Amino acid sequence: MGIISVEQADRLYWLGRYTERVYTTIRMFCKSFDSMIDGISDTYAEFCRMIDIPDVYGDMETFNRNYPFDETNPDSIISNLTRAYDNAIVLRESIGSDTLSYIQLAIYEMQKATISESPLIELQKVLDNLLAFWGVADDEIDDERVRNIIKAGKRIERIDLYARLGAGGKELIREVGRMIPRVERSGLNYDIDQLIRIKDMVTSSEVDFYGVVAEVESILEFTNEKSAV
Repeated sequence: MGIISVEQADRLYWLGRYTERVYTTIRMFCKSFDSMIDGISDTYAEFCRMIDIPDVYGDMETFNRNYPFDETNPDSIISNLTRAYDNAIVLRESIGSDTLSYIQLAIYEMQKATISESPLIELQKVLDNLLAFWGVADDEIDDERVRNIIKAGKRIERIDLYARLGAGGKELIREVGRMIPRVERSGLNYDIDQLIRIKDMVTSSEVDFYGVVAEVESILEFTNEKSAV
């Protein structure tokens, strides 16, 4: 394994976070879509509140159109997918062309969904391509540290979103259990006491969800890495 620069580590981490953000928010959007179509007008506002983004939409129809597909909205699903792609293209040599191709396919399906009369079908294909991306990354990326940084970002993002949504204790405990070994093997600076605090927080009888968010957001540092391997 070679040296991983601070910039490369940061991009790998955010590749993991953005792909997970797109995956989970599409699942959430699709789950809520039927309720919004049925005319429960305040559902979209609750959706925005839960994931902590500003309600700039004004009504349900605008939300259903712009939240997934508005490239000018930094909080939209397509904007987050574009950020994932921007990181992946720079990381081509680290992650491989086959791995990158599934992010490109996800972008393609997202663009099709933008003009589709049945966008949920194409959005499901975006999810399928992201699952393929993670699978191919496992199979094709030889550098274990590269894989661990991507997966650390993925798990941190999932815990962040699940905590914002007030997920059940079992889900958070499972995800924290998956995150900790990835962080430990990432080769990046982290505070072991902070990992212990997060584990204790999610096993508490009354989980401080936003406390969990604050902790996971600050786990990894990219300014002073441990010795590269």
